[in-house]
Amino acid sequence: MKLAIEEKNNNTKIIHVMGTVDLYSSPSLREEIQTQLKKCSYLIVNLSDVDYIDSSGIATLVEGLQVSKKIGKKFSLAGITEQVRDVFSLARLEKVFNILDDLKEIDNE
Repeated sequence: MKLAIEEKNNNTKIIHVMGTVDLYSSPSLREEIQTQLKKCSYLIVNLSDVDYIDSSGIATLVEGLQVSKKIGKKFSLAGITEQVRDVFSLARLEKVFNILDDLKEIDNE
């Protein structure tokens, strides 16, 4: 898994996640989410380049959402691929998260 951080003008940060999010890589994503939530008012995790996510990756995203609510920050997911969306649907999480179809939507947020 690779991560890249993008900063937008309106105190928004985007974590671009690439590759596989699993038991071995999710701690790095968890750490990055925690770090970026301290630095912005709105954090978006872009999953458009994620080819696989397991339950530990889902748990990491749920934890990020919980932390963001606790500290009063906005948290969204973007660019969820069909494979990743299937995992979210099975876990009934598609209604829990704010999910953007693509990053163009952030200008409308």
